[in-house]
Amino acid sequence: MTALRLGVNVDHVATVRNARGGAVPDPVRAALMAIEAGADGITAHLREDRRHIHDDDMRRLKASIDKPLNFEMAATEAMLDIALSIRPHACCLVPEKRTERTTEGGLDVVGQHNSLKPFVAELTRAGIRVSMFVEPSPEAVEASASLAAPVVELHTGAWCDARARGDGAKVDYEFTRLKLAAAQTKTLGLECHAGHGLDYETARLIAALPQIVELNIGHFLIGEAIFVGLADAVKAMRMAMTEGRAAAERRL
Repeated sequence: MTALRLGVNVDHVATVRNARGGAVPDPVRAALMAIEAGADGITAHLREDRRHIHDDDMRRLKASIDKPLNFEMAATEAMLDIALSIRPHACCLVPEKRTERTTEGGLDVVGQHNSLKPFVAELTRAGIRVSMFVEPSPEAVEASASLAAPVVELHTGAWCDARARGDGAKVDYEFTRLKLAAAQTKTLGLECHAGHGLDYETARLIAALPQIVELNIGHFLIGEAIFVGLADAVKAMRMAMTEGRAAAERRL
């Protein structure tokens, strides 16, 4: 079974900084701490309204970390120009609404297929690995493959929300969607990532899906860091992921 990587999203370190202004806490310092604690990469979302990560944060992250930088971005010309200037390891194309608190749902890769195609092509030509943040549906996964994006990141939010509500039927339904979508990525030759709303327990459970090779987790880890410190939160997440994957291997 393929090893499972952990990408740590540092957006909400910047959220705390921006609440007061100034330079602290610094998302770059958080990224370096996360890597030292075992993170395999760093994710940051440069939103159009700059509510957390700022342009200079992205430049400093690229210059400071020795692990892959995953630049989450809306598919706009302005963001494309910034991404091409910074040249991160990867860009994850995500939907974005200025009124949302956090990313709501996956990118409409079916309805926006033709408008997304030039963004995928331009980033690919620049040597940037492109991933599509999508709902775990067969249509979305297939559309991502047809765009020649090498990676999809499955949106786990609906599953995590159902677990938080204790809605057993919805939990089963959403996990089945994730399981089928993950299996489909292998058939189509796509690399499969997952993220949104994950905590220790949900990360442990989704680690059982063998096609998933990376989890991107931010809000929960930054929240845990308030109580236990970022390094310990990252280490605990790594342990949960390892336990989940090991348990799945024992069942094979």
